[in-house]
Amino acid sequence: MNRIVTLDEFILRTQKEISSATGELSALLRDIGVAAKIVNREVNKAGLVNILGVAGSENTHGETVQKLDLYANEKLIDCLKNSGECAAVASEELEDFISFPNVKGKKAKYLVVFDPLDGSSNIDVNVSVGTIFGIYRRKSKTTGPISMDDFMQKGSDLVAAGYVLYGTSTILVYTTGNGVNGFTLDPSIGEFCLSHRDVKIPPSGKQYSVNQGYYLKFDLEMRRYIDYCSDSNMGLRYIGSMVSDVHRIICNGGIFLYPNTRKYPQGKLRLLYECNPLSFIVEQAGGQAITCQLERILDLDVNHLHQRATIAIGSSDMVKEFQEFVEKYSAIPSFSN
Repeated sequence: MNRIVTLDEFILRTQKEISSATGELSALLRDIGVAAKIVNREVNKAGLVNILGVAGSENTHGETVQKLDLYANEKLIDCLKNSGECAAVASEELEDFISFPNVKGKKAKYLVVFDPLDGSSNIDVNVSVGTIFGIYRRKSKTTGPISMDDFMQKGSDLVAAGYVLYGTSTILVYTTGNGVNGFTLDPSIGEFCLSHRDVKIPPSGKQYSVNQGYYLKFDLEMRRYIDYCSDSNMGLRYIGSMVSDVHRIICNGGIFLYPNTRKYPQGKLRLLYECNPLSFIVEQAGGQAITCQLERILDLDVNHLHQRATIAIGSSDMVKEFQEFVEKYSAIPSFSN
């Protein structure tokens, strides 16, 4: 029988393998793991404690806020604030970033961006939701204040990224730029245990994921690619929670698409909180992530906290195939090299 390796043990072991590691990033990842356990507990009993449903407010994007969104947002902030390793956070649920005071004389080097509960509109019907996070090294001096410029970093500048999927089992997947590993929460001992070592996304798959209800609102090249997928007898799988759809594709292969529409000409997904962290993970697992205008997601300039983007992400062969359709049918010049 293989010995159980917990998340904390794995993080510490990995830290020891890097001679320049000082422990701050490891501590930050463990703090996120603690927050994930707390959120998981509430997700699993949400209907019993009256936090299901709408909170009666809108976030900075004009979207209806779910009660559990607010709870997850608060718990992540609490855990990150108290550790002393995080200098500031930015969240999909907040209009502006939040800076933290130094803790016990520590000089925090890192920033955390997160979507506290991706797909939260599904929570009332017991469909999988998740938390997405990205970690950057601050650009400003640790002796000075955090500025907006600290957050205006490309996805290629990420130090670490991950997600937590609250499903039939709860799994935390993360990368620090040296491969992807997954940890499943064992509720009997209250620990995330290594369950998916060195994850690799298959180069191709038999499923595509897109909100096909918006088909007529998509550009020609997107409609042609969807027609191709359907004619090829590929399975359409769309949960409506990006982290859930991307996790399935990481495990089984496939492609996830969220193109621009007439209502959202720049795309709908947030670059900082959703596209960049998941693209970093998928690339580390051997996949690809580009915009529907064929730019590499991780190379996009970040101009504001809540910037939106289109995305095509998943198995490398399928993303390349999608790119060929765009180049063939699009009237827009290609951004590819």
